[in-house]
Amino acid sequence: MRANLARWIPLVRQHEEGAIDLRRDVPAGLTTAVMLVPQAMAYALLAGLDPIIGLYASTVPLFVYGLMGTSRQLAVGPVAMVSLLVASGLSEMGSDPARAAGLAAMLMAMVGLIQTGMGMLRVGFLVRFLSHPVIAGFTSAAALIIGSSQLGHVLGISLPRSHHVHETLWQVVEHASEIHGPTVAIALLSIAALVVLKRWAPRVPRFLVVVVGATLAVWGFGLDAHGVRIVGEVPQGLPALTLPSFDQSALVQLLPTAITISLVGFMESISVAKRFAREEGYAIDADQELLALGTANLLGSVFRGYPVTGGFSRTAVNAQAGAVSGVSSLVTAAAVTLTLLFLTPLFTMLPKAVLASIILTAVVGLIDVAEARHLWKVSRPDLAAMALTFVATLVLGIEPGIALGVAGSLIWFIWSTSRPHVARLGRLPGGVYRNVLRFPDAETVENVVALRIDAPLYFANTAFLKQTVLDAVEPTTAHMVLDGSAIGSMDAQALSTFQELIEALQDRGVQTWLAAAPGPVRDALAAAHVPLPSDHMVPTVHDAVLAIERDGQQQSA
Repeated sequence: MRANLARWIPLVRQHEEGAIDLRRDVPAGLTTAVMLVPQAMAYALLAGLDPIIGLYASTVPLFVYGLMGTSRQLAVGPVAMVSLLVASGLSEMGSDPARAAGLAAMLMAMVGLIQTGMGMLRVGFLVRFLSHPVIAGFTSAAALIIGSSQLGHVLGISLPRSHHVHETLWQVVEHASEIHGPTVAIALLSIAALVVLKRWAPRVPRFLVVVVGATLAVWGFGLDAHGVRIVGEVPQGLPALTLPSFDQSALVQLLPTAITISLVGFMESISVAKRFAREEGYAIDADQELLALGTANLLGSVFRGYPVTGGFSRTAVNAQAGAVSGVSSLVTAAAVTLTLLFLTPLFTMLPKAVLASIILTAVVGLIDVAEARHLWKVSRPDLAAMALTFVATLVLGIEPGIALGVAGSLIWFIWSTSRPHVARLGRLPGGVYRNVLRFPDAETVENVVALRIDAPLYFANTAFLKQTVLDAVEPTTAHMVLDGSAIGSMDAQALSTFQELIEALQDRGVQTWLAAAPGPVRDALAAAHVPLPSDHMVPTVHDAVLAIERDGQQQSA
């Protein structure tokens, strides 16, 4: 029974291992809550929802993840990336706040169902198709979209919602005469305070300081009466238990967004969780993480929330504050719950410009210039995938952008593996064989061509490989030695083509040798009855060359 609980509720296992330490988890949870409350309200605003929805999404999901998650530091809740995806999905569904809240809860339930299903089917590996360059390109473009979406709140002007940066900038130019000075001043002072506190006083709860300071300034000077837009009345108390209404047409329309959030949200969460798990020396179960996040979203949807995942900044704060178990998440959820019950009236005079400032300072780090520089040095194709995703996201939109980035990466992978690297090998002292282009001292063996194939063989690359090997045959070639150490597998078409290659070489009077082939490849060749003599399958290229030289000496004798 206890083993089953530890499987589904990892907090039980953490307790048995002695990982829970209330003296560290409670302060960490409270510290994270101080950061989460203003952030959650800001990210809900980014998602096109009432700020209170962000607080609703920061209660039940955090309780659930604290019990079920395998990360001991991950801070779950609203994040900028997912909020932007929610805004994108809801942007075509009308502007009525009540309808938007209902659709956000339905979207949260859809994400929960998808992630829970993925966890039960143990298909967490699917996120590997979201390569890091694609994610970097997407997040960099998303950061610009997020930043432009907050210009209206920062400048105090009304702008139509758009997910295209150039359209928003043009709207700003057209409404430049309406820019509200006091609002701009509040935003600039808030951004400056957030940057300075982060740099010079990182332990000070900068978000809380800015929120309290700006709220007091608006209240004390009556700035709301002079055009500074405020959050207004924030409902007090917990949300009523309400099942999301699954409207069929809206469900179909939001399904691509739900799938994107499920994958991107999990990718962000698992990346952050694994980073801190490595630092602390414990393991993360990806499929259990899917179950935990899926259940958190599913149950959170009945409390009028919107999709959540693990975020980097709050997780870093949680870890730095000393969190050692999921108890810190429970404490954070309890603190947000108490805020909903007793403290929401304090947010009435909070300027929306401050929430926009919190968003802007949070997303600056998403623009990954360092990754672009790194890829320029080490992998131009990956840089191209990053650039493609970046441009597509800015020009076409969020879901098309990331879909095009993934498609581009897969197309590049297929194209590159369809033309595998093949190296001509030469002999160095000691019977070592290396690429003659990289080792000029490597000597080729008379009448022997030795090639190393650096890829698994499958239907897309076998024709290229066959032609490459045949082109390498010289008039004096009597033996073709293929180094198969890098051939991890062969599909049915590869086996058939390999047999054709052997026969084509035989027609030219060339014998085929296969060296260092892994066990699965040898098993596949045997099962397919490929006509390669057993004594021509040898452990190393050197063994093949020695056998060839020995046979040559015997024949000359």
